[in-house]
Amino acid sequence: MNRFLSNATNRIDSKGRVSVPAPFRAVLAQRDIQELYCIQDFVFPAITVGGPDLLERYERQIGQEDPFSPLANEMSLLVHGGGVFMKLDAEGRLMVTDFIRDFTGITSEVAFVGRSDHFQLWQPQAFHEAQAAAREERRLRGLRSN
Repeated sequence: MNRFLSNATNRIDSKGRVSVPAPFRAVLAQRDIQELYCIQDFVFPAITVGGPDLLERYERQIGQEDPFSPLANEMSLLVHGGGVFMKLDAEGRLMVTDFIRDFTGITSEVAFVGRSDHFQLWQPQAFHEAQAAAREERRLRGLRSN
């Protein structure tokens, strides 16, 4: 499978590292992603993580706009000003930096959440609350998760 699916919560070690779940590491290896593009999500208090192709997708969207337009500038502010490149260490761990902690509220645990072609880093309780709210919203609209 070459998609990021499901979710898992892992503890941050005393050096500020967290192990990326094995299924997520397998997808990274299968897609030959060596460098992770990490961006502050546009909607949720989460860090979106993908390969360089994720950044390229956002940059294609920016490139379709007039480079001097407010929209292009806002998009660049979010995509470039709210993004960093990171790498896993040799044991498959990611450093939980201030960039991640300050935006998400993560302290001692990280929820890894699959989002098909990328995954996200969440504070576990915030993830569970957002997922429950999304489920409730679908229920109220009469949609089922079949």
